[in-house]
Amino acid sequence: MKPIRITLADDHPLVLAGMKALLEPVQDISIVGEATDGQNAIDVIGRERPDIAVLDISLPIVGGIELAQRIAIEFPNVRLLALTVHEDRAYVQPMLQAGARGYLLKRSAADELVRAIRAIAEGGIYLDPAIAEKALPSPPGDHAPSESATQLELTPREAEVLRFIAQGFSNKEIAARLDVSIKTIETHKSRAVEKLGLHKRADIVRYGVSQGWLDHLSKE
Repeated sequence: MKPIRITLADDHPLVLAGMKALLEPVQDISIVGEATDGQNAIDVIGRERPDIAVLDISLPIVGGIELAQRIAIEFPNVRLLALTVHEDRAYVQPMLQAGARGYLLKRSAADELVRAIRAIAEGGIYLDPAIAEKALPSPPGDHAPSESATQLELTPREAEVLRFIAQGFSNKEIAARLDVSIKTIETHKSRAVEKLGLHKRADIVRYGVSQGWLDHLSKE
């Protein structure tokens, strides 16, 4: 029986090492490539043409949702499994809409990663039980940014910080990217969400979607 050929993409070396430790002993799974950012992941996937690409959402250079969209267009035979810490509906739905066949939380990986890979390889879909209901449309009354909220209300730096937050980066990661303090990032975030009337991270993600920060390829 041919092994399931997979590539891995995560910007944390310890996570990559953990996935490899889980998968390398499994006889019907073969790791054929790995990447630590979205652009490198595209290169590896293009070169190896795996059966399944396992990827995080919060990848540098090219984020996971954009990466999923590009893979769906450029390599439609490659099936995608999102492996992430994000449990919000506003991450789950865009990732599935972008073409992912599975969505697994990192806290479940030790028990479920092999099962998820096999399910997707057989043509199925795998959803972590903890987020399964979030694959459904948002319930009526779920808060969303007001229609009057526009990016023009934000300063360029506030918009930049909010964009990174929508893409799944932590305050610490954003501070490192912009070479400023975490406190500065928190200040920009606080001002931005107050201006736009956003109350939860899911609201920020939905606003990001409305601005084309997460799914701009689908609009080209």
